[in-house]
Amino acid sequence: MAVKSVEQRLTVVEHRVAENASRNDGLREAIAELGNRMDRRFEAMEQRFDRRFEAIDGRFESIDRRFESIDRRFESIDRRFDVVDGRFETIEQRFDTMDRRFLWLTGTLVATMLTLVSILSAALLGG
Repeated sequence: MAVKSVEQRLTVVEHRVAENASRNDGLREAIAELGNRMDRRFEAMEQRFDRRFEAIDGRFESIDRRFESIDRRFESIDRRFDVVDGRFETIEQRFDTMDRRFLWLTGTLVATMLTLVSILSAALLGG
């Protein structure tokens, strides 16, 4: 009877080992499937991040283009101010010339008037 119980125990142990091996195979498959799912999720997340980073990069490029456009506008405005400054300098030079002419004409007019006054006074006073 002891042999039968040993054989029964061996059969039970072999059956349990087979069940455990089957469970282990199932667990390995489940772990492999879980790993595949995680890989797919990570790939999907990586693709989403790539798209977001590309969108952000595109926005920064757009901002860079806008700043370059603004820089060009400021350079154009600076050139216009330089032209206007040149015009104002020309106008100032003309005013300086006109001031000198006005002073010359005023001096000439005063001298002429003094000459006329002295001639008239000499004529009237009998000189």
